[in-house]
Amino acid sequence: MNSFKIIGLMSGTSLDGVDITFASYTKISDKNWEFSIQAAHTFQFNELLLSSLHESTKLSGSQLATLDHDLGVFLADCINQFITTNSIQREEIHAIASHGQTVFHQPTKGFTTQIGNPAVIAVKTGIKTIGDFRTKDVLFGGQGAPLVPIGDVYLFGSKADGFINIGGFANISFEEKGVVRAYDICPANLPMNKLARSKQLEYDKNGDLARAGELNYFLLDLLNSLDYYKEEGPKSLGTEWLEQHFYPLLKFDKDIENNLATVVEHIAIQLGEICTKNNLKRVMITGGGAKNTFLIERFKRYYTGEIVTVDNELIDYKEALIFGLLGALNLNNEPNCLSSVTGADKNVIGGVHHLP
Repeated sequence: MNSFKIIGLMSGTSLDGVDITFASYTKISDKNWEFSIQAAHTFQFNELLLSSLHESTKLSGSQLATLDHDLGVFLADCINQFITTNSIQREEIHAIASHGQTVFHQPTKGFTTQIGNPAVIAVKTGIKTIGDFRTKDVLFGGQGAPLVPIGDVYLFGSKADGFINIGGFANISFEEKGVVRAYDICPANLPMNKLARSKQLEYDKNGDLARAGELNYFLLDLLNSLDYYKEEGPKSLGTEWLEQHFYPLLKFDKDIENNLATVVEHIAIQLGEICTKNNLKRVMITGGGAKNTFLIERFKRYYTGEIVTVDNELIDYKEALIFGLLGALNLNNEPNCLSSVTGADKNVIGGVHHLP
């Protein structure tokens, strides 16, 4: 079977909502799948759940298990509402592919943890649900991330040389001599959103606060000098790294605009250096950060290639769409985690099935 209809769920580390897509996927050749998005929507977390997710790394074992269940119930409710609103027939859905919410990501210690229990989702929607896409790769020595690059190549390979997603972290994927390379570049929406919340804003819309700030060159040098940027891929970032290495350099109680301006410049510099270093002529940018017009303006200062324009649906939903593809590859018994980008010993088929 080479054609599937999948509901894809993505909830990124920036906690700006749950993206859901319903799309069809058809295999054309080994590295080429066609897709068609039939419906897409973003559901916002309620305040209680959002607060718990922000504190998730500090919870006790029983509290985290409760949150795992509660988030699963919330995701199932979102899916049921999504199905009803879009008049989708449940029997035509081959599976739900759910990323879950990352709480811990420490591949060097052999684990990565996403909550939002997929068994709960399967039972409460009545639909087979695939979750836990990262653990198997980690067990084979990989970073368990990034997982999106295979979708960049299989779904959009003819449109650009490189693919940047600006979410909680900014990551990139590209092909080098026929081998897919990818890694996290730097923090992105996570520190920007955290700074914006100091101004009682959910995020810095269009980068307006950053635009009003002034660069702190001393801070900029510190950020650009972090050891992570001296490492070669495969490599990945997690919130633990932010807490230990990035956040201590920032001020969250004053000079917010200046801190934001400096973080934006830092991100633009890191993106530009990676694209230039890898001689990328055309890059596609997606993720919430693609709508930060100030960030994109600053990026253009450090990158002279072409930025491939995509519509807002793809900017907002590419990761959910690709998680649907990961589900389709799983169902088709094909690898969906590439060792060339995760560093694992071999390509693996990630994802655990949960039946209703």
